[in-house]
Amino acid sequence: MQSHPKLSLIAHLQQLPDPRVRGRCEHELVDVLVIALCCLLCGGEGFNDMEDFGRAKRKWFRTFLRLRSGIPRHDTFNRVLAALKPEAFLEMFMAWTQTLRGSVSEEIVALDGKALRRALDRGDSPRVIVSAWAASNGLVLGQIEVPDKTNEITALPKLLRALELSGCIVTLDAMGCQKEIAREIKEADAEYVLALKGNQGQCHEEIKSYLDDAVARQHEKAPAHKNAVPLAYQETVEKDHGRIETRRYWQSGQLDWFAGKGEWEGLRSVGVVESLRQVGEAAPTVERRYYLSSLSVDVEKFARAVRGHWAIENSLHWVLDVQCGEDRSRARSGHAAANLATLRRLALNLLKQDRTKKRGIKGKQLNASWDHAYLLRLLAF
Repeated sequence: MQSHPKLSLIAHLQQLPDPRVRGRCEHELVDVLVIALCCLLCGGEGFNDMEDFGRAKRKWFRTFLRLRSGIPRHDTFNRVLAALKPEAFLEMFMAWTQTLRGSVSEEIVALDGKALRRALDRGDSPRVIVSAWAASNGLVLGQIEVPDKTNEITALPKLLRALELSGCIVTLDAMGCQKEIAREIKEADAEYVLALKGNQGQCHEEIKSYLDDAVARQHEKAPAHKNAVPLAYQETVEKDHGRIETRRYWQSGQLDWFAGKGEWEGLRSVGVVESLRQVGEAAPTVERRYYLSSLSVDVEKFARAVRGHWAIENSLHWVLDVQCGEDRSRARSGHAAANLATLRRLALNLLKQDRTKKRGIKGKQLNASWDHAYLLRLLAF
């Protein structure tokens, strides 16, 4: 077995505690995890893929893995990932990711949940993986599994405490718009932009009424009116494949009227985003979204945070489903679903960090499957 001292990821994996009975395991934990990870890096998805992939590349794997008992069977991959403690795996994942993360001033970190739609038994609700996505770095910083969508609220504080968020701007959808979440973010020395919907009842109605009225008054072009509210404003227009989308952003720092201001830690502004979408000759659609934020009035920064949160759908969730097959995965025994989700995000981080191939995720996966030197280079991050 050759030594590869630069494979720091493998060194991190070797620190994971093995949940199996010592002395009764045919395959070392690190061997199982590295083969599984390499399979995902090359476009494989399930446990059968992992076994076949390992057997096809047995000679290459022997150059840096022990493989005392050869290549594990598919049911071994299943059992190991079902038994591995997801908390320990997550801790290792986040420690390794920090070694890749570059320093970005006021980086947008979007937290959002994604359902594992097929990893469930009959009658169960889909499990949800809440991920933290660092937009500028293009990295998943961490994740946590919750039984279903309604449990995101209880899981978010745990994930927030585990992340390094100092100086970041944290964004969440309406499910995460909670006073406790705002407090956790401020205690992490970060700022927040929280989407506000009907789940906040009176708070939502008050802010919606205030901002809608302020926007209407601004459109009256009478800023000298005694009741006019100064609003920071920005507009963007995007055209793509026959679709024209105009987004208008308004932000206000006047909050003396808001009775609940003191209940939201660090609250400094409120904002509204209006999206006007025109597709072909169809009638345009208009939607408004409302936000609470600890940011002072800076509409460009506010707009960047909102756009950064929307990007998690295309940059992370879409890639996981279409390129990594997450929506097709039926792994559900023990902790297998959560640990496979962590492995997919680990593989995605490796693929996104590589700058040597000017290709998308699918193209990089193909190159990794063809070229052992490139696959080893991915492991070396």
